[in-house]
Amino acid sequence: MENTSVTPDQLPVSREVLLDEPVSPVKPTSRVEVRRITMPPRFAAGWHVHNGPVVGSVVAGTVHFQVEGGPETVLKAGEVFHEPVGVPVRFDAGAEGATFLAYFLLADGEQPEIALVGGACAE
Repeated sequence: MENTSVTPDQLPVSREVLLDEPVSPVKPTSRVEVRRITMPPRFAAGWHVHNGPVVGSVVAGTVHFQVEGGPETVLKAGEVFHEPVGVPVRFDAGAEGATFLAYFLLADGEQPEIALVGGACAE
């Protein structure tokens, strides 16, 4: 049997980098928790911060997304986002609501937390 090897770029598979974001500060990560989150139409989650970085992708609907100090963007299905640790972000559902996948990078024994700017709540 002949051994033929191919490189990944020779396979009939498409690969596209959607997000390449540094994790700063560097975070020891022993696990990743993935959550499917669904928000009703026009639900305003408001400004909040997380205890660790969150990356994700919109599955359905739209989201009004903004990192403090940056421009507001409207994310649609298939688009990705990054919420840096400790930096206020706004993540509000559009007129049709939104479903998204959120990936929480967690240290050993750590649980995802969210704190509303001006108040706190459990995620």
